[in-house]
Amino acid sequence: MGSGTFRGGIHPYDGKDLSRDRAIQDIRPGKELAYLVSQHIGAPAKPIVKKGDRVLVGQMIAEAGGFVSAPVYASVSGVVKGIEKRLTATGGYCDAIIVENDEVYESVAFEETKNITQLSKDEIRGKIQKAGIVGMGGAGFPTHVKLSPKEPEKIKYILVNGAECEPYLTSDYRIMLEQPEKLVGGLKVMLQLFDGAKGYICIEDNKPEGIAKLQELVEGEANIEVQPLKTKYPQGAERMLIYAVTGETINSSMLPADAGCIVDNVDTVVSVYEAVAEGKPLMQRIVTVTGDGVNTPSNFRAPVGMDFQELLDAAGGLKGTVEKVISGGPMMGFAMFDYHVPVTKTTSALLVLTKDEVSRSRATACINCGRCVSECPEHLLPTKLATFAEHRKEEAFVKYNGMECCECGCCSYVCPAKRPLVQEIRSMRKMVMANRKKK
Repeated sequence: MGSGTFRGGIHPYDGKDLSRDRAIQDIRPGKELAYLVSQHIGAPAKPIVKKGDRVLVGQMIAEAGGFVSAPVYASVSGVVKGIEKRLTATGGYCDAIIVENDEVYESVAFEETKNITQLSKDEIRGKIQKAGIVGMGGAGFPTHVKLSPKEPEKIKYILVNGAECEPYLTSDYRIMLEQPEKLVGGLKVMLQLFDGAKGYICIEDNKPEGIAKLQELVEGEANIEVQPLKTKYPQGAERMLIYAVTGETINSSMLPADAGCIVDNVDTVVSVYEAVAEGKPLMQRIVTVTGDGVNTPSNFRAPVGMDFQELLDAAGGLKGTVEKVISGGPMMGFAMFDYHVPVTKTTSALLVLTKDEVSRSRATACINCGRCVSECPEHLLPTKLATFAEHRKEEAFVKYNGMECCECGCCSYVCPAKRPLVQEIRSMRKMVMANRKKK
């Protein structure tokens, strides 16, 4: 099968050579962990522990605040110090359950399932919901909700997103190499929920080792296939991925289920397997710590709640003078001003750079070259949308399909005038959504 793709997109320096060959390392957190109650889209989780309580590894410490929500579990054993406001990677503050690590790591007993095929669909969804699994590619949408569409009989495709098109990130790649059996096992669990669906493990063709390993593993599986994708950013964006594999298109008013698709990240699918087969809740994730400002770029299995500074220390600390620190990748990540931020279910990477190319660039007038238009994967007019956003022309912004922007940043990347196109568009989209909520 040929490599699937979409129209538009860019080819930035990927930086993956820094950490792609670094095997996943298990690391232990420090003396204090902070568990944010909002690590997902939807209602915040509700704390069910109080100051002075002793908790165990795998114990629920905050229950789901509704159907579109997810519980939070302790990743260490220790004593609850209280509930405090803590800084998040996006620069805001959120309530967090603070646990003092006793370094004993006493755990609750996990209930394994010996024969998954005997579980009913409701039992599988119940285990995924109880485990607190959310989309670990960054969005954080509760997985049990995604796996409960209104018309399950219309689901034709389950896409495992292994594109990992974001520059520098290699955590998904390492999972595909080191835990392929769990990845395939998690996909099989999800396929049990949809009788007419076929599973596709979607991988960019710059990861031939991952493609070969998984093709070997699924050989003979009638309803699972490895789908190579052309290496291009943003190949891993949900809409681009769906189009590249199935030819179906969706817009901002639709869900993937409307096109007969379920899309989940590699780490999410592995977590589904661990929840259903091993009875383990989501309390850790793979995080890439990389960049030219890090001594030893690495991939870590990091407990939820541990401090970013500890991740950096585990990677050998800073190298040289650092100008930019990002939670996530350079295209979709968030610039940080403090390392003391807790790891969450959606933390994918800590990127440390010695040069901040963006701040060194001075925006000038648009030269009408059209590069932003030709590279936009959503076929929009970024320069016009950014102008509407700059002048707060909400009606015109919506009329020209500004709400269809996926905020990938391709337009800003290719703009020779260095205009902050995606930043302007993103701000306007937030304003439009806020105004819609008021009505």
